[in-house]
Amino acid sequence: MQLPLIISLYLCLFLTAPVCVSAQAAPSAPGNETTEQLSAYEHLDQFIDVLTLIQKNYVEQPAMDELMSGAIKGMLSELDPHSAYMPPKMFEEMQIETMGEFNGLGVEITIKDHLITVISPIADTPADRAGIRAGDIIIEIDGTLTKDMSIMDAINQMRGPRGSEITLGIMRHGETAPRTFTLTRETIRVDSIRQRLFEPAIGYVRVSQFQQRTAREFKDALKALHEEADTPLQGLLIDLRNNPGGLLDQAVQVCDLFLSSGKIVSTEGRRKTDNFTYNATAADTQPGYPIVVLINEGSASASEIVAGALQDHKRAVILGTGSFGKGSVQSIIPLTDHSGLRLTTAYYYTPNGTSIQARGIVPDVSVEQAVWKKTTPHELTKEKDLNNHLEPPSPQSPPKQDMAGEDKIESDFQLLRALDLLRGWQQMKHLQPCPVDGGHAAS
Repeated sequence: MQLPLIISLYLCLFLTAPVCVSAQAAPSAPGNETTEQLSAYEHLDQFIDVLTLIQKNYVEQPAMDELMSGAIKGMLSELDPHSAYMPPKMFEEMQIETMGEFNGLGVEITIKDHLITVISPIADTPADRAGIRAGDIIIEIDGTLTKDMSIMDAINQMRGPRGSEITLGIMRHGETAPRTFTLTRETIRVDSIRQRLFEPAIGYVRVSQFQQRTAREFKDALKALHEEADTPLQGLLIDLRNNPGGLLDQAVQVCDLFLSSGKIVSTEGRRKTDNFTYNATAADTQPGYPIVVLINEGSASASEIVAGALQDHKRAVILGTGSFGKGSVQSIIPLTDHSGLRLTTAYYYTPNGTSIQARGIVPDVSVEQAVWKKTTPHELTKEKDLNNHLEPPSPQSPPKQDMAGEDKIESDFQLLRALDLLRGWQQMKHLQPCPVDGGHAAS
């Protein structure tokens, strides 16, 4: 009997660039290495014993590929909620998704209390148009209960051919009966960048998620805004609300547009190859106009890297509500049978050395979204609420305290506040200093 997936794995890691690695833990102390190896062999012996018992005694002949797939899923389910096994078809779709296109509903999900929970719908997708909201719990998919369903199984069921229908059972906070949504799958083409110009010469760039072309499209959007304004920009709004993250290297490149030097983000894991610091360069740095970054509970991972870097460098004011709090890095690891692993391999740290794992980015200006406050008064799901979430890697100083759809901005309270802040910023520059009479003092 050969068990190649367990005895020997030679994997290829893709995060920001291809790096070949083997499935071998970081070197341990000499005194512990033999003990760890013996323990691993003992567990493998037990696994093979159980597999042999199933093959010989189960009432029906089991399928080996299904047994192995289930074993791998079981191992990963004992880790954090972001590590998962992807069968070949799902792994292929994941790779396509990073290009910004897939067939499905357009909803970002996670697992909370063993239930499939919505992080955020993607703008202008079937889920968004149907009214599915952040915090909704998907209790059924086409009549199948989702309790204890893995996140990858849920994604696999919600993906499907374009034009096919799917029915979701949704339980919403504050309601006693579930809602039923029948949606038609579409080809979801996620335009990661949208821009708009506000008066007076204030640019707005919305980043929906970080895909392979996001940094280049962001740079093109800035160029288009400069040309449309026909004058230097007086301010910029970067909207990262409900941005679930994406590719680390794209987040780094977006930060580099606004920072000329210094650390952007660092990663630390068990392997030396996972320890890396990304620094800003002086090339193509934008002028020093004021920036406001919008975040909320749906801003996660790569979007938190951008917000944290610009906040630590005091290059932007962060406005909105606390972010999701996903401070870990996942590596996509292909296996020999064209399946893959999504494995948490490192923590990331903001330039000041702070981990936001299960904490999130605390905005400089705390502003609730008035519309959301009416419809979802409960606290939305964050990283710290997820089962098996990783604890912050080391004690940190307490986070600092809060400081006191672009086509429908009249109902977007956070965006209006951000615009007011940038416009007021420009007005303050024109004020003359008040003369001081040195002959009097107040007491």
